[in-house]
Amino acid sequence: MERIRKPADVARRTAERMRAPRATRSAFHRETHVLERSAARAKALDLFQRFPKAAYMTEIESWRELPDGRIEFTLRRLPSAD
Repeated sequence: MERIRKPADVARRTAERMRAPRATRSAFHRETHVLERSAARAKALDLFQRFPKAAYMTEIESWRELPDGRIEFTLRRLPSAD
């Protein structure tokens, strides 16, 4: 037998779902930098040396050249390696 739901039951269940941690939340740490081209290259190399791809899954998630010639890039990595 199917239980008849009241609006209060639906509201309570929805509120409980909203308080629960999201399963889709990303475990990655993201850092966005805006630097001159040579400084951006040096910063990216430094971050890859500090957080190796094999241990932290480090990668440049996105990058773009701004109208003034500077580079904006977002580096994505795991917060810690086991």
